Amino acid sequence: MATNIQLRQIVKAYGDIQVIHGIDLDIEPGEFTVFVGPSGCGKSTLLRMIAGLEPISGGDLVIDGQRMNDVPAAKRGIAMVFQSYALYPHMNVYQNLAFGLETAKTPKEEIKSRVQRAAEILQIVPLLQRKPKQLSGGQRQRVAIGRAIVREPKIFLFDEPLSNLDAELRVQMRVEIAKLHNDLGNTMIYVTHDQVEAMTMADKIVVLRLGIIEQAGAPLELYNNPKNLFVAGFIGSPKMNFLTAVENGAGLKVAGNVLTLPRAVAGAATLGARPEHITLFEGNGIKLADVRVDLVENLGGQTVVYATTADNQPINIVLEGQRAVELGSTVAAYIDPARIHLFNAEGTAI
Repeated sequence: MATNIQLRQIVKAYGDIQVIHGIDLDIEPGEFTVFVGPSGCGKSTLLRMIAGLEPISGGDLVIDGQRMNDVPAAKRGIAMVFQSYALYPHMNVYQNLAFGLETAKTPKEEIKSRVQRAAEILQIVPLLQRKPKQLSGGQRQRVAIGRAIVREPKIFLFDEPLSNLDAELRVQMRVEIAKLHNDLGNTMIYVTHDQVEAMTMADKIVVLRLGIIEQAGAPLELYNNPKNLFVAGFIGSPKMNFLTAVENGAGLKVAGNVLTLPRAVAGAATLGARPEHITLFEGNGIKLADVRVDLVENLGGQTVVYATTADNQPINIVLEGQRAVELGSTVAAYIDPARIHLFNAEGTAI
């Protein structure tokens, strides 16, 4: 049965310096939760506190109704996959997978059964007799994940497990981990600074900054309804455009152009527009601004336009397909008003 995790006013302090500030979070049984945020936001620290590798300075960690603050890491029913593979170089793959079970004095037949099952799940059966130096990066990461699987934990924790892989392998392993979650159904928490990984893998994304939760929710909820400028700029690739906005009677003045919007704009200070929601084709929404084309990237399936508004604000536009856009030209940019995001002077969505 999958496991429920509750964080109640969790605090972490190193002496007088507090780095996690009273976090409240519920992780549902079987949920794939991703902690995401910039370096130094506290995501790995929070993961290590759940694992029992860092003491909790305040608050309660509750797993399946039991307070776990003082329970040793080995007794929490958790297995963790680290950024480094940490494989024993003198052992083959089978021995690496079996080592933890042997240390726990698990019967040999059970060890063999668990290792074989993990190897089949991860498709590494042909590699069982190889040493780590004979494996690719992706294969080593599979072995590291397999070492967690054989423990049959209630909860899997992943601390930036793909950061050492090249781009192609990252995509491949992302798919493998998502399939693993679908197959096993365990509660999983995954830490990354890569918001694309978060968007593609998570049931729930938790966006952290400076030791607090800025927003938590389903990936598309955060994409469509960011609560503030930080979340809006962090979720989505390329990142959202932000343009200075000034109230103008019933409308909003942006880059010298007055927009009439079908909703209240009182208090608006910043207009947000995702690059993929802007077009250069009349009839697709309202005119956002006239922009000067500074650079065009033709990617085959998409055309990315880097431009500047009349008042020198940068704006990026992503067009589907292969588009002929003249470098140095001035063109009108359009957007569906329903796709516009507005933020007040404090950076909160309105």
